[in-house]
Amino acid sequence: MQVSAYLKLSIAVALTTIALKTGAWWISNSVSLLSDALESLVNLAGAMFALAMVTVAARPADDDHPYGHHKAEYFSSGFEGVLIFAAALAIVWAAVQRLLDPQPLQAVGLGIALSVLSSALNGALAWSMLKKARSARSMALEADARHLFTDVWTSAGVVAGLLAVTATGWLWLDPVVAIAVALNILREGASLVRRSADGLMDRALDTDARAEIDQVLADFAHQAIRFDHIVTRRAGQRRFVDLHMHMPAAWSLGRAAAVRASVEQALMSAVPGLRATIQLLPMDVEAHFDDAEDLI
Repeated sequence: MQVSAYLKLSIAVALTTIALKTGAWWISNSVSLLSDALESLVNLAGAMFALAMVTVAARPADDDHPYGHHKAEYFSSGFEGVLIFAAALAIVWAAVQRLLDPQPLQAVGLGIALSVLSSALNGALAWSMLKKARSARSMALEADARHLFTDVWTSAGVVAGLLAVTATGWLWLDPVVAIAVALNILREGASLVRRSADGLMDRALDTDARAEIDQVLADFAHQAIRFDHIVTRRAGQRRFVDLHMHMPAAWSLGRAAAVRASVEQALMSAVPGLRATIQLLPMDVEAHFDDAEDLI
């Protein structure tokens, strides 16, 4: 199943869970269940925006975007993080009002049952989406999956709080649980915004991918060939490595180009989605970067 298909499924599940959780809040009058329903609205908006950004990211390179549109996925993650902040503020506002004016709960058992059903749907979808996100290296899909996992834990906390209210009769526990929910999703929102910004600033590849690159270069390196100035970055699903390959100045251009092509092919075979750019230099020539005048 393609990334876009998972996001379409996420939209359908979000609509279903919104209906279930809103019904749970309506029949129980629980502000913590209301907070759970508000987070599902964020799930819906996030999935819709993620689908739009994945569609943009899949566009081929053009004259205005010669390196492609892969970074569009990071906007999805950041947007979902901002939505989470907004939902958390709304939850805190409703919870504080209920804390100041406690209200009796009704039909708690049915409300809990609907919440558990929606959590089961979210959990199954999140597990499948996260697995796909890792294989497809999709930031948008991973962000949506992680938010769904947060939703599952949120619902678990809400259910535990409602059971405690039922057992003790302490109505103030309901809004306190809602505030705890808000703080938890704020943490997730901050993580999504941070990771989105990190990606837009050309973060280096993960250690596993870098180890694969280093191993390939080590296999080619010998007295006549060496590599330096190895720089990696990630842009959405695409991964890049730039480096210098030094070889004897006496080698013909054709021989040097053939070796470079072999190295590029080996790198791209070892690391899926990688694009390698290799600059050829004579063995006795060094390139220098970040000179003082370049920073002015």
